[in-house]
Parts: sequence; structure tokens; C-alpha cells
Amino acid sequence: MTTRRSSIALAATAAVGALLLTACGGSSSATTGDGRLKVVASFYPMEFLAQQVGGSHVQVTGLTAAGVEPHDLELKAKQVGAVQSAGAVVYLKGLQPSVDKAVAGTHSQHVIDATAASPLVDHHLDEGTEEGGEAGHEHTGPAGDPHIWLDPTRYAAVARSVGAEFAKADPAHADDYRHNTDELVARLTALDTEFRDGLAGTKTKTFVTSHAAFGYLADHYGLEQVAINGVDPEAEPTPARLAAIQQAARDHGVGTVFFETLVDPRLAQTVAHDLGLRTAVLDPVEGVKDPATADYFSVMKQNLTNLKAALGATS
Repeated sequence: MTTRRSSIALAATAAVGALLLTACGGSSSATTGDGRLKVVASFYPMEFLAQQVGGSHVQVTGLTAAGVEPHDLELKAKQVGAVQSAGAVVYLKGLQPSVDKAVAGTHSQHVIDATAASPLVDHHLDEGTEEGGEAGHEHTGPAGDPHIWLDPTRYAAVARSVGAEFAKADPAHADDYRHNTDELVARLTALDTEFRDGLAGTKTKTFVTSHAAFGYLADHYGLEQVAINGVDPEAEPTPARLAAIQQAARDHGVGTVFFETLVDPRLAQTVAHDLGLRTAVLDPVEGVKDPATADYFSVMKQNLTNLKAALGATS
């Protein structure tokens, strides 16, 4: 009888230990039942990279739902648990505070921060808004412009870091991750060439947009971004900022004010109306409304088409 009780006690202890390992992010929680690596991605650009690089070997969970503006994300308890038990996490540090907090508590050894592969640049996003004032503002977001994915070459650098970390997390499929990364980088290189060729001969290099998301794109292709709003797409521009936009539009022959898909376009439409300008979409690709009908590449190519039209491309 004593032997039987001891056996039961040992079995119970082993079961509790297994549960604790799972709760603490042990190997049993890092993969799915069919052996795929569990990956959590903070918002669409990171989710897209994880899917493209991971292919059939990963199960990707996105924290920001399709069509939702990522800056406002607040995680639910279930999402925090997913981050803390994931096999790998792909995120952009500083953009979403609730994600940063969850990542700080993760047990995963494979955390990919996009800013490590492509350090952020300060494009003074809040200048000229009620939040930032004319001299700028120290906000609680990233220490620089977070929109690195809008420069395909920077996005490619992040893709390489994702591929390298997935290979460490799942060595059995390392060759596939490397192959997928190479294919994705090749597509991004081709997209970069399309943008360079398409924007090489434009009548103007200045564009007006509702949200200061396109600093990296502008820098990389020799353009000048004039933004109504800063890092917060819903902040109110100051009267001085609106006057500066009006002057820039006149000085550079700007005929279009761009707005984006995930934010109320009324401010951009009002500014365009007051200036007698057209409106068009320039999408920061922070999310897509329907991933089944659009992805990073299709949205970026539409952005190029819209930019060429607005800037007066000759080819």
C-alpha cells in the first residue's frame, strides 16, 4: 500500500512539474500539436514578415486585428499569455506599450525587435501639432520614427533578422527559413527598384500627407514629406502648421493631399478643400482591412501608383 501511495505521489509531482513547465513557456508550449513553431507578432508588418519567412513551419498569431489602428492597441489577458508562452515573438519596440510590457515578461528565448535590425531615425514627427508644439515634443512612443517597413531595404533587414532567429528557434527547418528569407528579400529588392525607377523623373518631389508616416520612404527616394499630423494620426495641427502646409503646397506645386485608410480622413479632406487640392490614399501599411485581398506588396505598389500620379511622374 505504501509503495502504491508513493507511486501515485511521484506521478502527481511529475504532472504538476509538466504543467509548471508549460505555464512558464517550456518547450511544450512553444510549438503546436503538429510541431509548428508558435510565433506572436505585434501588428501587421511584423505578422507579414513572420508568415512569409516561417511558411508552413510556423503558426503566427497577430496581436492587432485586421483594420485596427495599431497605436491604440491594449492587450487582453489571453494575448499577454500568448506573448509570454510563444516560441518566438516579432515586434517593434516602443510602438505599442502594452506589447512591450508583455514582451518583458516572456519566457521565449527568441524575441525579434525590428528596431535592432533597423535603428529608428528621428523625423521630428510631432512638430507643429497641438501635442508636439512648434519646438517638438517628447512623446511616450518610440525614440524615433517607427515606420521602417515603408523603406523596402529597411524592411529587408528586419526580414533577415526574423529568418536568423527562426532558424535558431527551430533548427530542423533552418534551411527552409533561409530559403524563404532569401525569396522575400529578393521581392523587396525588386520593389525598391520599382520605386526608384518610378519616382526618378517626377515634376515635384514634395507631397502632403495626413500622417507623418513616410519619412523613411521620402529619405530613401529623395522626396520631401509635408505632414498635417505627427506620430499621432489624430492629433490636431496648429494654425501655424496649417499655414506652413499651405505655403509648401504653393511653393512646390502640390496638387494632392494624401490620407490613409485606418484613420478618419475628414481632416485631410478639409485641408485639401481649403487649399483647392485633390485627395488620394497613401497607405502607411500599418494594417490591412482584408488580408485575403491585399498584402504588403499590393498596398505598396498602389502607393507607388498614387505617388507617381500626384508628383507628376514622366514614366
